[in-house]
Amino acid sequence: MKRIVILISGGGSNMQAIHKACVAEGWNARVEAVISNRPDAGGLDYARGQGLNAIVLDHKGFASREAFDAELMKAIDAHSPDLVVLAGFMRILTPAFTAHYAGRILNIHPSVLPAFTGLHTHARAIEMGCKFAGATVHFVTAELDHGAIVAQAQVPVLPDDDAHTLAARVLRQEHRMYPAAVRWFLEDQLEIRGLRVRHKAGESQSFS
Repeated sequence: MKRIVILISGGGSNMQAIHKACVAEGWNARVEAVISNRPDAGGLDYARGQGLNAIVLDHKGFASREAFDAELMKAIDAHSPDLVVLAGFMRILTPAFTAHYAGRILNIHPSVLPAFTGLHTHARAIEMGCKFAGATVHFVTAELDHGAIVAQAQVPVLPDDDAHTLAARVLRQEHRMYPAAVRWFLEDQLEIRGLRVRHKAGESQSFS
């Protein structure tokens, strides 16, 4: 059985979507642990309620990013994960960390990459007059919000949208796409060629 460790910083809605899909769809996998860098992360309550290992590793207790990431790696590796999933984990990771999990760590970013890396993606999309927005699941590298793209979702930007309404529409697609991408990885359905990722069975990697 494959092992998943999920990292969160807040409510963990994508973490919940992945865990629920894992259980409901009978994956040959389980969520071994949910780790948060914030003690007040709402997603920890869900994890505890589901009987999952809910671990807090407060980044404020470390003198450097490198020291935190080294301890985080120890906490993750204690569960021998096949896959590490970033689900709203609001930390910039060090090169040593990303190298350690190269090829087995996924992230979801709330834009259609390579557009709008970083923060405030929905407000920036509206400000730029974009006609659509979305989200991207990608493998994590040392470069922020880069790495081979596994799947993307697209939603229209409506004339009366603000950042909150657009974010809510994108999030609904994230909750469909991220569990699918995680399942593909665990089922060894992803073939990586450079920056291109192909689903071996030809399943669509676009969501709308």
